[in-house]
Amino acid sequence: MSHRETDPRMGPLRGVKILDLTSVVMGPFATQILASLGANVVKVEPPEGDNMRHIGPMRSPGMGHLFLHANHGKRSVVLDLKKPEGLEAALKLAEHADVLISNVRPQAMERLGLGYEAVRARNRSIVYVSCCGFDQAGPYASKPAYDDLIQGATGVPWLMERYGAQSPWYVPLTLADRVTGLHAVYATTAALFQRQVSGEGQSIVVPMFEVMTQFVLGDHSGGLAFEPPIGQSGYSRLLTPHRRPYQTQDGSLCVLAYNDKHWRGLFNAIGEADGLGRDPRFSSQRARAENIDFIYQQLAEIMRTKTTAEWIRILDSVDVPNMPMNSVDSLMTDPHHQATGFFQIVDHPTEGSLRMPRSPTRWDGARLGDGQVPAPMLGQHSREVLREIGLNDQEIEAMFANGSSAPCTAEADAGRK
Repeated sequence: MSHRETDPRMGPLRGVKILDLTSVVMGPFATQILASLGANVVKVEPPEGDNMRHIGPMRSPGMGHLFLHANHGKRSVVLDLKKPEGLEAALKLAEHADVLISNVRPQAMERLGLGYEAVRARNRSIVYVSCCGFDQAGPYASKPAYDDLIQGATGVPWLMERYGAQSPWYVPLTLADRVTGLHAVYATTAALFQRQVSGEGQSIVVPMFEVMTQFVLGDHSGGLAFEPPIGQSGYSRLLTPHRRPYQTQDGSLCVLAYNDKHWRGLFNAIGEADGLGRDPRFSSQRARAENIDFIYQQLAEIMRTKTTAEWIRILDSVDVPNMPMNSVDSLMTDPHHQATGFFQIVDHPTEGSLRMPRSPTRWDGARLGDGQVPAPMLGQHSREVLREIGLNDQEIEAMFANGSSAPCTAEADAGRK
């Protein structure tokens, strides 16, 4: 095994220091990806910890599964930013950082004394990334934002109802948080590249509402993309109620016969299916798009005639794309993931063995982030991080005493015995 695969700090962002002032999902998801790329991420938490620490299931208090997934590879320092000593420690951390990422509303960051200008006064080359709900030039600038609210504001539940749901539904994923988090990752890395070229840092705003508006309209602007409009919104292939896993004789299978080659192969394999292969509605990509409800309905009828195993054999033989319909449970044991080693068993000092996904990408054949430290206990690295910014033990103990910082629970418990 190469050194790159075993060293948790190897990666394209090795040596980059990130001050992580994020919580919940959007920001921590972004900074976890940056940590997996090799960045040194210091996560600042309030005395009560990130809210996601407290959402189960969990083995130990404050170590919920969502927190474990979004925060491995980071170090945790407790700072009460409303106390002068906590604020000053955060500013000292910013002095030593390449990047500051926050998903606190910009107005609240200003009130705390951690707005861009205050931080830039301490570190002129800082890349300051603000993940927030809305572009700060509009009337929604100060509104709070959460995944459900942004899904609703960008039409996702409306699309679900139009798709066939009995009422508007949110997608059961933190979709807006994670899509916006990915935008924060590329914005951060692009800004670091620009700083390398120009020598200058900058302030970047990554707003959820605008990110998800772009995401939704990329598929569903339809005729509204033209000025003046030439039709309604919506991409019919995605909205047809027949776009779903197909029932077979004994289960379900996901199938996408998409291009002309796929349909020719399918009809050849099943013997034209009562002349459907000669139906003009199947003759071209445009014809199929214009008759997508009929197309998918006919395919659903065909799929009911054989077992799942029979269909997989037939479809694979003519190169028609298909995949099994996994549950979340079966996804964890999918044979492809098992063959590629996508999941790793991580030994956590308090949580025992954890099954965690590795980084999805490979670099020169290696996955980055293997061997990273698991998600930290609250304040696990408070003493270590405060020493790195020049505080001595007496000053650190004074911060612990006045509540502007705190050691990890295990250290605090040991001190009380």
